[in-house]
Amino acid sequence: MRIEYDKKADAIYIYLDDRPVDHTEKLDDLRYIDYAHDNTPVGLELLCVSDGVITNDLPQRSKIEALLEKHHIKLFA
Repeated sequence: MRIEYDKKADAIYIYLDDRPVDHTEKLDDLRYIDYAHDNTPVGLELLCVSDGVITNDLPQRSKIEALLEKHHIKLFA
């Protein structure tokens, strides 16, 4: 699992897997999940992260929360 932060866009992308993205699911206006062909989550795009991130409904939630906390991102459950 690795993370990329785009300061200008105030967005984070979290790579859960190295497989190619087949499709994307919009959870809400600030959270998107990318899936592989077999519907396994492979990545997350989180927008407006300086305001904090809602973590409910995210795959591998506890790992994601630990990663975001490590990068000093405020969490909302």
